[in-house]
Amino acid sequence: MTAADLVELRRDLHRHPEPAWREFYTTARIVDELETRGLDAIYVGPEVLADDRVGVPDSDELDAWLERAREAGARDDILDRLAGGNTGALAVAERGDGPTIALRVDIDALPITESRGDEHAPAASGFRSANEGYMHACGHDAHATIGIGVLDSVLDSDFQGTLKVFFQPGEERIVGGEPMANSGHLDDVDYLLAVHIGLGHPSGEIVAGIDGFLAVSQFEAEFEGAPAHAGIAPETGRNAMQAAAAAIQNLYGIPRHAAGATRVNVGVIEGGTATNIVPERVAIEGEVRGDTTELMEYMDEKARRVLRSAAAMHDCEVDVTTAGRAPSTASDRGLAAVVGDVARTTDGVMSVLDSDHLGGSEDATYLMQYVQERGGKAAYVGVGTDHPSGHHTDTFDVDEASIGVGIDVLANAIVEIGKRRP
Repeated sequence: MTAADLVELRRDLHRHPEPAWREFYTTARIVDELETRGLDAIYVGPEVLADDRVGVPDSDELDAWLERAREAGARDDILDRLAGGNTGALAVAERGDGPTIALRVDIDALPITESRGDEHAPAASGFRSANEGYMHACGHDAHATIGIGVLDSVLDSDFQGTLKVFFQPGEERIVGGEPMANSGHLDDVDYLLAVHIGLGHPSGEIVAGIDGFLAVSQFEAEFEGAPAHAGIAPETGRNAMQAAAAAIQNLYGIPRHAAGATRVNVGVIEGGTATNIVPERVAIEGEVRGDTTELMEYMDEKARRVLRSAAAMHDCEVDVTTAGRAPSTASDRGLAAVVGDVARTTDGVMSVLDSDHLGGSEDATYLMQYVQERGGKAAYVGVGTDHPSGHHTDTFDVDEASIGVGIDVLANAIVEIGKRRP
Protein backbone atom coordinates (compact mmCIF):
# COMPACT_ATOMS: atom_id res chain seq x y z
CA MET A 1 0.00 0.00 0.00
CA THR A 2 1.13 3.54 -0.65
CA ALA A 3 1.36 6.08 2.14
CA ALA A 4 -1.90 7.58 0.91
CA ASP A 5 -3.57 4.16 0.97
CA LEU A 6 -2.44 3.62 4.54
CA VAL A 7 -3.84 6.98 5.60
CA GLU A 8 -7.16 6.17 3.95
CA LEU A 9 -7.28 2.80 5.70
CA ARG A 10 -6.60 4.44 9.06
CA ARG A 11 -9.31 7.01 8.42
CA ASP A 12 -11.81 4.35 7.38
CA LEU A 13 -11.15 2.45 10.61
CA HIS A 14 -11.39 5.73 12.53
CA ARG A 15 -14.86 6.33 11.06
CA HIS A 16 -16.06 2.97 12.37
CA PRO A 17 -14.87 2.58 15.98
CA GLU A 18 -16.14 -0.53 17.78
CA PRO A 19 -15.67 -1.64 21.41
CA ALA A 20 -14.60 -5.04 22.73
CA TRP A 21 -16.14 -8.11 21.05
CA ARG A 22 -18.05 -5.84 18.67
CA GLU A 23 -15.20 -5.11 16.23
CA PHE A 24 -17.21 -6.53 13.33
CA TYR A 25 -16.58 -3.88 10.68
CA THR A 26 -12.98 -3.50 11.79
CA THR A 27 -12.25 -7.22 11.51
CA ALA A 28 -14.02 -7.47 8.16
CA ARG A 29 -12.08 -4.50 6.79
CA ILE A 30 -8.79 -6.02 7.94
CA VAL A 31 -9.66 -9.38 6.38
CA ASP A 32 -10.53 -7.59 3.13
CA GLU A 33 -6.95 -6.34 3.03
CA LEU A 34 -5.38 -9.62 4.10
CA GLU A 35 -7.14 -11.61 1.39
CA THR A 36 -5.35 -9.63 -1.33
CA ARG A 37 -1.87 -10.46 -0.05
CA GLY A 38 -1.32 -14.09 -1.02
CA LEU A 39 -0.77 -15.19 2.57
CA ASP A 40 -0.26 -18.76 3.67
CA ALA A 41 -3.10 -18.59 6.18
CA ILE A 42 -5.72 -16.17 7.50
CA TYR A 43 -7.50 -17.08 10.71
CA VAL A 44 -10.66 -15.23 11.64
CA GLY A 45 -12.66 -14.84 14.85
CA PRO A 46 -13.07 -18.12 16.76
CA GLU A 47 -10.14 -19.59 14.84
CA VAL A 48 -7.78 -17.27 16.72
CA LEU A 49 -9.46 -17.18 20.15
CA ALA A 50 -9.57 -19.76 22.94
CA ASP A 51 -12.86 -20.47 24.68
CA ASP A 52 -12.11 -18.35 27.75
CA ARG A 53 -13.60 -14.99 26.82
CA VAL A 54 -15.09 -12.66 29.44
CA GLY A 55 -17.06 -9.45 29.08
CA VAL A 56 -19.02 -10.62 26.03
CA PRO A 57 -22.17 -8.49 25.52
CA ASP A 58 -25.62 -10.04 25.29
CA SER A 59 -26.99 -11.23 21.97
CA ASP A 60 -29.17 -8.15 21.41
CA GLU A 61 -26.22 -5.81 21.64
CA LEU A 62 -24.05 -8.04 19.47
CA ASP A 63 -26.79 -8.23 16.85
CA ALA A 64 -27.14 -4.45 16.82
CA TRP A 65 -23.42 -3.92 16.25
CA LEU A 66 -23.34 -6.68 13.64
CA GLU A 67 -26.14 -4.99 11.72
CA ARG A 68 -24.38 -1.64 12.00
CA ALA A 69 -21.27 -3.19 10.46
CA ARG A 70 -23.35 -4.73 7.68
CA GLU A 71 -24.93 -1.36 6.89
CA ALA A 72 -21.45 0.19 6.79
CA GLY A 73 -20.44 -2.24 4.05
CA ALA A 74 -18.86 -5.19 5.86
CA ARG A 75 -19.07 -8.42 3.89
CA ASP A 76 -21.73 -10.92 4.95
CA ASP A 77 -19.44 -13.92 4.55
CA ILE A 78 -16.91 -12.46 6.98
CA LEU A 79 -19.58 -11.30 9.45
CA ASP A 80 -20.98 -14.83 9.51
CA ARG A 81 -17.60 -16.04 10.79
CA LEU A 82 -17.68 -13.53 13.66
CA ALA A 83 -20.91 -14.77 15.23
CA GLY A 84 -21.16 -14.39 19.00
CA GLY A 85 -18.70 -11.51 19.07
CA ASN A 86 -15.70 -13.63 18.12
CA THR A 87 -13.72 -10.82 16.52
CA GLY A 88 -10.07 -10.38 15.54
CA ALA A 89 -7.82 -11.98 12.96
CA LEU A 90 -4.40 -13.50 12.36
CA ALA A 91 -2.27 -13.32 9.21
CA VAL A 92 0.48 -15.89 8.60
CA ALA A 93 3.24 -15.58 5.99
CA GLU A 94 5.82 -18.35 5.62
CA ARG A 95 9.03 -17.25 3.92
CA GLY A 96 11.56 -20.06 4.20
CA ASP A 97 13.67 -21.34 7.05
CA GLY A 98 14.00 -19.06 10.02
CA PRO A 99 12.39 -18.10 13.31
CA THR A 100 8.71 -17.45 13.83
CA ILE A 101 8.18 -13.79 14.64
CA ALA A 102 4.87 -12.29 15.73
CA LEU A 103 3.54 -8.76 15.79
CA ARG A 104 0.53 -7.92 17.93
CA VAL A 105 -1.67 -4.89 17.24
CA ASP A 106 -4.98 -4.08 18.91
CA ILE A 107 -8.11 -2.96 17.07
CA ASP A 108 -10.86 -1.88 19.50
CA ALA A 109 -12.18 1.57 20.42
CA LEU A 110 -13.51 3.42 23.47
CA PRO A 111 -16.95 4.60 24.66
CA ILE A 112 -16.15 8.29 24.14
CA THR A 113 -18.15 10.80 22.10
CA GLU A 114 -15.74 12.33 19.59
CA SER A 115 -15.31 16.09 19.37
CA ARG A 116 -17.07 17.98 16.59
CA GLY A 117 -14.78 21.02 16.95
CA ASP A 118 -13.24 22.58 13.87
CA GLU A 119 -9.79 22.22 15.44
CA HIS A 120 -10.22 18.44 15.64
CA ALA A 121 -8.76 17.03 12.40
CA PRO A 122 -11.10 14.01 12.04
CA ALA A 123 -14.13 16.31 12.33
CA ALA A 124 -12.66 18.97 10.05
CA SER A 125 -11.53 16.45 7.43
CA GLY A 126 -14.66 14.30 7.38
CA PHE A 127 -13.56 11.11 9.12
CA ARG A 128 -15.05 11.67 12.55
CA SER A 129 -16.68 8.64 14.19
CA ALA A 130 -19.90 7.48 12.52
CA ASN A 131 -20.70 5.40 15.61
CA GLU A 132 -21.86 8.13 17.97
CA GLY A 133 -20.67 7.65 21.52
CA TYR A 134 -17.62 5.63 20.45
CA MET A 135 -14.22 6.77 19.27
CA HIS A 136 -10.70 5.67 18.45
CA ALA A 137 -9.27 7.75 21.29
CA CYS A 138 -6.15 5.65 21.88
CA GLY A 139 -4.74 5.10 18.38
CA HIS A 140 -5.84 1.53 17.74
CA ASP A 141 -6.95 2.54 14.25
CA ALA A 142 -3.32 3.47 13.62
CA HIS A 143 -2.14 0.21 15.21
CA ALA A 144 -4.27 -1.91 12.85
CA THR A 145 -2.97 0.11 9.91
CA ILE A 146 0.61 -0.41 11.08
CA GLY A 147 -0.07 -4.15 11.20
CA ILE A 148 -1.11 -4.17 7.53
CA GLY A 149 1.81 -1.97 6.52
CA VAL A 150 4.37 -4.13 8.34
CA LEU A 151 2.98 -7.21 6.64
CA ASP A 152 3.42 -5.58 3.23
CA SER A 153 6.94 -4.40 3.96
CA VAL A 154 8.14 -7.73 5.30
CA LEU A 155 6.61 -9.61 2.36
CA ASP A 156 8.54 -7.27 0.05
CA SER A 157 11.85 -7.89 1.87
CA ASP A 158 14.44 -10.66 2.10
CA PHE A 159 12.92 -11.92 5.36
CA GLN A 160 13.51 -15.59 6.10
CA GLY A 161 11.14 -17.24 8.54
CA THR A 162 7.47 -17.07 9.45
CA LEU A 163 5.64 -13.85 10.26
CA LYS A 164 2.40 -13.82 12.23
CA VAL A 165 0.43 -10.59 12.65
CA PHE A 166 -2.22 -10.75 15.39
CA PHE A 167 -5.08 -8.24 15.14
CA GLN A 168 -6.35 -8.43 18.72
CA PRO A 169 -9.80 -7.36 19.91
CA GLY A 170 -10.79 -6.12 23.33
CA GLU A 171 -7.66 -4.46 24.70
CA GLU A 172 -9.43 -1.50 26.29
CA ARG A 173 -11.48 -3.84 28.50
CA ILE A 174 -8.45 -6.12 29.11
CA VAL A 175 -10.38 -9.09 27.70
CA GLY A 176 -8.85 -9.97 24.32
CA GLY A 177 -5.23 -10.75 25.14
CA GLU A 178 -5.75 -13.90 27.21
CA PRO A 179 -7.97 -15.82 24.75
CA MET A 180 -5.68 -14.87 21.88
CA ALA A 181 -2.61 -15.96 23.86
CA ASN A 182 -4.28 -19.29 24.66
CA SER A 183 -5.39 -19.95 21.07
CA GLY A 184 -2.40 -22.16 20.25
CA HIS A 185 -1.13 -19.80 17.57
CA LEU A 186 1.67 -18.55 19.83
CA ASP A 187 3.04 -22.00 20.62
CA ASP A 188 5.73 -21.82 17.92
CA VAL A 189 6.56 -18.11 18.24
CA ASP A 190 10.20 -17.36 18.96
CA TYR A 191 9.93 -13.56 19.10
CA LEU A 192 6.99 -11.25 19.66
CA LEU A 193 6.71 -7.49 19.24
CA ALA A 194 3.75 -5.42 20.38
CA VAL A 195 3.29 -1.76 19.54
CA HIS A 196 1.58 1.35 20.80
CA ILE A 197 1.55 4.80 19.29
CA GLY A 198 1.91 7.97 21.35
CA LEU A 199 2.12 7.35 25.11
CA GLY A 200 3.48 10.84 25.60
CA HIS A 201 6.32 10.49 23.10
CA PRO A 202 6.58 12.96 20.21
CA SER A 203 6.64 12.18 16.52
CA GLY A 204 10.03 10.80 15.51
CA GLU A 205 10.77 9.17 18.85
CA ILE A 206 10.92 5.39 19.29
CA VAL A 207 10.96 3.46 22.56
CA ALA A 208 12.65 0.16 21.82
CA GLY A 209 11.26 -1.78 24.78
CA ILE A 210 8.70 -0.46 27.23
CA ASP A 211 8.54 -1.79 30.79
CA GLY A 212 6.57 -0.82 33.87
CA PHE A 213 3.31 -2.60 33.05
CA LEU A 214 0.96 -2.55 36.01
CA ALA A 215 -0.86 -5.84 36.46
CA VAL A 216 -4.61 -5.19 36.58
CA SER A 217 -7.82 -6.88 37.63
CA GLN A 218 -11.14 -5.24 36.80
CA PHE A 219 -14.29 -6.24 38.67
CA GLU A 220 -18.03 -5.78 38.56
CA ALA A 221 -19.96 -6.03 41.83
CA GLU A 222 -23.75 -6.15 42.01
CA PHE A 223 -25.30 -5.54 45.42
CA GLU A 224 -28.80 -6.90 46.06
CA GLY A 225 -31.00 -5.78 48.94
CA ALA A 226 -34.73 -5.20 49.36
CA PRO A 227 -36.86 -2.14 48.57
CA ALA A 228 -38.95 -0.19 51.06
CA HIS A 229 -40.67 3.18 51.39
CA ALA A 230 -37.91 5.54 52.49
CA GLY A 231 -40.31 7.64 54.58
CA ILE A 232 -42.88 5.24 56.00
CA ALA A 233 -40.80 2.12 56.70
CA PRO A 234 -37.12 2.49 55.83
CA GLU A 235 -36.16 -0.14 58.42
CA THR A 236 -37.91 -2.87 56.41
CA GLY A 237 -35.60 -2.41 53.44
CA ARG A 238 -32.08 -3.61 52.89
CA ASN A 239 -30.21 -0.72 51.35
CA ALA A 240 -27.96 -1.76 48.47
CA MET A 241 -26.82 1.85 48.03
CA GLN A 242 -25.43 1.92 51.56
CA ALA A 243 -23.61 -1.34 50.91
CA ALA A 244 -22.11 -0.01 47.68
CA ALA A 245 -21.13 3.28 49.32
CA ALA A 246 -19.42 1.48 52.18
CA ALA A 247 -17.60 -0.72 49.70
CA ILE A 248 -16.36 2.23 47.66
CA GLN A 249 -15.09 4.08 50.71
CA ASN A 250 -13.33 1.03 52.10
CA LEU A 251 -11.80 0.01 48.78
CA TYR A 252 -9.80 3.24 48.83
CA GLY A 253 -8.69 2.34 52.34
CA ILE A 254 -6.96 -0.93 51.40
CA PRO A 255 -3.46 -0.83 52.97
CA ARG A 256 -0.66 -0.23 50.48
CA HIS A 257 2.19 -2.71 50.21
CA ALA A 258 5.88 -2.29 50.96
CA ALA A 259 6.86 -4.35 47.90
CA GLY A 260 5.72 -1.76 45.39
CA ALA A 261 3.07 0.55 44.00
CA THR A 262 -0.61 -0.38 44.02
CA ARG A 263 -3.73 1.27 42.65
CA VAL A 264 -7.48 1.07 43.23
CA ASN A 265 -10.33 2.88 41.51
CA VAL A 266 -14.11 2.68 41.24
CA GLY A 267 -15.13 4.22 37.93
CA VAL A 268 -18.83 3.35 37.60
CA ILE A 269 -21.80 3.23 39.99
CA GLU A 270 -25.35 2.60 38.85
CA GLY A 271 -28.57 1.87 40.70
CA GLY A 272 -31.58 3.10 42.55
CA THR A 273 -34.96 4.16 41.18
CA ALA A 274 -36.30 7.14 43.14
CA THR A 275 -35.49 9.34 46.12
CA ASN A 276 -38.31 7.82 48.21
CA ILE A 277 -37.40 4.17 47.61
CA VAL A 278 -34.71 2.27 49.51
CA PRO A 279 -32.48 1.02 46.67
CA GLU A 280 -32.61 -2.74 46.20
CA ARG A 281 -29.92 -3.01 43.48
CA VAL A 282 -26.69 -1.10 42.92
CA ALA A 283 -23.80 -2.11 40.69
CA ILE A 284 -20.27 -0.77 40.71
CA GLU A 285 -17.30 -1.31 38.41
CA GLY A 286 -13.73 -0.88 39.53
CA GLU A 287 -10.19 -2.11 39.26
CA VAL A 288 -7.02 -2.78 41.21
CA ARG A 289 -3.46 -2.67 39.91
CA GLY A 290 0.02 -3.48 41.11
CA ASP A 291 3.64 -3.12 40.05
CA THR A 292 3.76 -6.91 39.84
CA THR A 293 1.19 -9.62 39.29
CA GLU A 294 1.64 -10.61 42.93
CA LEU A 295 0.85 -7.08 44.14
CA MET A 296 -2.24 -6.98 41.92
CA GLU A 297 -3.38 -10.29 43.40
CA TYR A 298 -2.85 -8.89 46.89
CA MET A 299 -5.08 -5.92 46.03
CA ASP A 300 -7.64 -8.15 44.33
CA GLU A 301 -7.98 -10.42 47.37
CA LYS A 302 -8.36 -7.39 49.68
CA ALA A 303 -10.91 -5.77 47.34
CA ARG A 304 -13.11 -8.84 47.24
CA ARG A 305 -13.04 -9.07 51.03
CA VAL A 306 -14.13 -5.42 51.24
CA LEU A 307 -17.00 -6.03 48.82
CA ARG A 308 -18.26 -9.05 50.73
CA SER A 309 -17.92 -7.30 54.10
CA ALA A 310 -19.76 -4.18 52.94
CA ALA A 311 -22.63 -6.32 51.68
CA ALA A 312 -22.84 -8.23 54.98
CA MET A 313 -22.73 -4.99 57.00
CA HIS A 314 -25.96 -3.83 55.37
CA ASP A 315 -27.65 -7.24 55.14
CA CYS A 316 -27.25 -7.43 51.36
CA GLU A 317 -25.83 -9.95 48.95
CA VAL A 318 -23.11 -9.20 46.44
CA ASP A 319 -22.12 -10.96 43.22
CA VAL A 320 -18.55 -10.18 42.17
CA THR A 321 -17.26 -11.08 38.72
CA THR A 322 -13.93 -10.46 37.00
CA ALA A 323 -14.42 -8.13 34.05
CA GLY A 324 -10.85 -8.11 32.76
CA ARG A 325 -7.38 -9.05 33.89
CA ALA A 326 -3.78 -8.81 32.74
CA PRO A 327 -0.41 -9.70 34.30
CA SER A 328 2.73 -7.63 34.51
CA THR A 329 5.80 -8.41 32.43
CA ALA A 330 8.89 -6.72 30.98
CA SER A 331 10.47 -6.34 27.55
CA ASP A 332 13.48 -8.54 26.85
CA ARG A 333 16.46 -6.22 26.62
CA GLY A 334 18.26 -8.20 23.93
CA LEU A 335 15.26 -8.07 21.62
CA ALA A 336 14.65 -4.39 22.39
CA ALA A 337 18.30 -3.69 21.53
CA VAL A 338 17.71 -4.93 17.97
CA VAL A 339 14.68 -2.67 17.64
CA GLY A 340 16.73 0.25 18.93
CA ASP A 341 19.61 -0.43 16.52
CA VAL A 342 17.21 -0.53 13.58
CA ALA A 343 15.35 2.59 14.70
CA ARG A 344 18.56 4.63 14.86
CA THR A 345 19.09 4.07 11.12
CA THR A 346 15.46 4.57 10.05
CA ASP A 347 14.39 7.72 8.20
CA GLY A 348 12.05 9.86 10.23
CA VAL A 349 13.37 8.71 13.60
CA MET A 350 14.83 11.62 15.55
CA SER A 351 15.49 9.98 18.90
CA VAL A 352 15.51 6.49 20.41
CA LEU A 353 14.94 5.52 24.02
CA ASP A 354 16.08 2.08 25.09
CA SER A 355 13.23 1.80 27.60
CA ASP A 356 10.47 3.69 29.34
CA HIS A 357 8.01 3.09 32.18
CA LEU A 358 4.42 2.64 30.95
CA GLY A 359 2.71 3.25 34.27
CA GLY A 360 -0.51 1.70 32.97
CA SER A 361 -1.79 -1.73 32.03
CA GLU A 362 -1.96 -3.65 28.76
CA ASP A 363 -3.20 -7.14 27.94
CA ALA A 364 -0.44 -7.56 25.36
CA THR A 365 1.35 -8.80 28.48
CA TYR A 366 -0.58 -12.07 28.18
CA LEU A 367 0.94 -12.68 24.74
CA MET A 368 4.36 -11.48 25.83
CA GLN A 369 4.37 -13.67 28.92
CA TYR A 370 3.11 -16.69 26.98
CA VAL A 371 6.04 -16.44 24.57
CA GLN A 372 8.58 -15.71 27.32
CA GLU A 373 7.49 -18.65 29.47
CA ARG A 374 8.17 -20.96 26.53
CA GLY A 375 11.71 -19.72 25.98
CA GLY A 376 10.95 -16.96 23.48
CA LYS A 377 11.51 -13.22 23.72
CA ALA A 378 9.10 -10.30 23.61
CA ALA A 379 9.27 -6.51 23.53
CA TYR A 380 6.71 -3.73 23.60
CA VAL A 381 7.65 -0.93 21.19
CA GLY A 382 6.52 2.67 21.48
CA VAL A 383 6.10 4.79 18.34
CA GLY A 384 5.94 8.46 19.17
CA THR A 385 3.26 10.68 17.67
CA ASP A 386 2.29 14.28 18.26
CA HIS A 387 -1.30 14.43 19.48
CA PRO A 388 -3.33 17.46 20.51
CA SER A 389 -4.62 15.92 23.74
CA GLY A 390 -4.02 12.94 25.96
CA HIS A 391 -5.14 9.40 25.28
CA HIS A 392 -8.79 8.59 26.07
CA THR A 393 -9.97 12.15 25.39
CA ASP A 394 -12.54 13.37 22.84
CA THR A 395 -9.93 15.29 20.83
CA PHE A 396 -7.26 12.58 20.64
CA ASP A 397 -5.71 12.20 17.19
CA VAL A 398 -2.43 10.98 15.72
CA ASP A 399 0.17 12.47 13.45
CA GLU A 400 -0.44 10.24 10.43
CA ALA A 401 3.20 10.52 9.32
CA SER A 402 4.05 8.47 12.43
CA ILE A 403 2.27 5.47 10.92
CA GLY A 404 4.89 5.15 8.19
CA VAL A 405 7.73 5.59 10.67
CA GLY A 406 6.29 2.85 12.86
CA ILE A 407 5.91 0.51 9.89
CA ASP A 408 9.50 1.06 8.79
CA VAL A 409 10.96 0.50 12.26
CA LEU A 410 8.93 -2.64 12.97
CA ALA A 411 9.28 -4.19 9.53
CA ASN A 412 13.04 -3.62 9.42
CA ALA A 413 13.36 -4.89 13.00
CA ILE A 414 11.51 -8.09 12.08
CA VAL A 415 13.86 -8.70 9.17
CA GLU A 416 16.89 -7.99 11.38
CA ILE A 417 15.60 -10.24 14.17
CA GLY A 418 15.28 -13.03 11.62
CA LYS A 419 18.95 -12.58 10.78
CA ARG A 420 20.41 -12.00 14.25
CA ARG A 421 18.14 -14.30 16.25
CA PRO A 422 18.94 -12.54 19.54
